[in-house]
Amino acid sequence: MAKLALHDELPRFLLGKHQLMMTVTFAAFFSLVFLLVCIPLADNVWFELGGGEAFAFTVVFYLIALSIMVLSKVLLYVQRGARSFPISRYLLWNAAEVLIIALLYVFFTVEGDKIGIIDLQNEAFWRLCLGAVVYATISLGVPYVLSAQYFLIEEKDNTTRLMSYDDVVSDKPLKPSEEKRITLFDNSGVPKFSISPENLFFIESDDNYIQAWYADASGELKKYMLRCRLKTVEESFADSDLVRCHRKYIINIRKVRTLSSGKDGYSVELDSDATPRIPVSKTYEQAVLARFNSLN
Repeated sequence: MAKLALHDELPRFLLGKHQLMMTVTFAAFFSLVFLLVCIPLADNVWFELGGGEAFAFTVVFYLIALSIMVLSKVLLYVQRGARSFPISRYLLWNAAEVLIIALLYVFFTVEGDKIGIIDLQNEAFWRLCLGAVVYATISLGVPYVLSAQYFLIEEKDNTTRLMSYDDVVSDKPLKPSEEKRITLFDNSGVPKFSISPENLFFIESDDNYIQAWYADASGELKKYMLRCRLKTVEESFADSDLVRCHRKYIINIRKVRTLSSGKDGYSVELDSDATPRIPVSKTYEQAVLARFNSLN
């Protein structure tokens, strides 16, 4: 797996609905275990199971902290389509979340002192704040890092790829038209879609899913959806006629009828009146122009 720098773009699948939901679930479970098992060994801890005011404070604090986590991840999900989302921004976002929850812990501790849940007379306020930041960083930072690592490894193992049937063991001879096809696998490794390259027009991203637009046996334009990331398709088909032209699109360069420039940049028209014009973003403009010109 390639090393990522802070200025690099965040792998967008980390902002997917499934990934964010699982991250919150894991962090909620991990933090609860950490707070109730590890922190009681430290000073100025008022978390308690059972009954009474300390238990009520524990429940209210946990529910508010969980709500902050959920709201934070909802806002992250909303921004998944942002033009730029560097890793540094993602780290600062999570650091701000940790800081807010740490301040919430300080607030509850101070309020608890007023009603006699915990005695702060011998504890400096700055030490309380520092401890809260440390506790929040461990209870949230660890599950966030582990979740990201898990999803990065899972993504690396995604099996969408270009498949050459020359390498497939078969009990019958393959027809010439079957020697090389574009085969898409879902995230569990199950082949879901296989088509001749000349019948595939473009592939469109739809969050953690993709839609493959193709011509069926009668020539009618259709689409097929499966769970997979466009980035995985791009990497798997790097040496084929499929070219990334936009954060949402991969096109079959041999299906491009015209490539034109407008006030919003380049766009392509494909060899089907049923397909929309597809934009070419600045990021991929030179690559698309080079591939298009090489065919003409």
